[in-house]
Amino acid sequence: MKGRSAERVAQAKVCFAALGGITTRSQFGGYGLLADGTMFAVIAEGELYLRATESLEPVFRGRGMVNMTYLKRGAPMTMRYYWVDESLWQENRELLSLAWQVVCETRKEITLKTRSNGRLKELPNIDVSMERLLWRAGIQNIYELRLLGARRSYLKLLQQQPTLSVKVLISLAGAMAGYHHAALPSTQREALLEWFEETIVPPCLEPRLAKRPSFALFNE
Repeated sequence: MKGRSAERVAQAKVCFAALGGITTRSQFGGYGLLADGTMFAVIAEGELYLRATESLEPVFRGRGMVNMTYLKRGAPMTMRYYWVDESLWQENRELLSLAWQVVCETRKEITLKTRSNGRLKELPNIDVSMERLLWRAGIQNIYELRLLGARRSYLKLLQQQPTLSVKVLISLAGAMAGYHHAALPSTQREALLEWFEETIVPPCLEPRLAKRPSFALFNE
């Protein structure tokens, strides 16, 4: 553990001691912070980012907090972690309260996912029809979907349904990140569109493929 990150981890352990036993693990090229085994934040390059659940994301955005961006294989990924600036560090009680809410909501989220046995249809953008298509492609649960990632999962789906549109690719990425497909951050969307154009649609076929019908699940 080096420099600014080491200092920030030490600061976080003091600030969040009331949440329980604070431990760290490697995460996103930095360090995940866990309270009694529940990860609630990440420290990367000396900065703290609180984990957002679906219920807390509007709260963080309302405070003007911005998303963490993580480079994965050279492509920028917008994460559901939100930056804690220096002004919030000065509000110790407020920061501790937010972190406690993260821990509580994360534990609720984990409990719900455990009860649902990782059913794909529990994710945003995926209904029973898409879940069945994923099953036919050999993707049985949320863990397998996340293990493959949006791009490889999409390639598997194309083997089952060759006319799937790029919207399905975006929807898969949103599902894994917890976003409705229309709300997927622009940096992540643009990277997916670029990959789609370079990998899936040869230039000579673009006009013809553009007229193909999208999979019915995603027609609006």
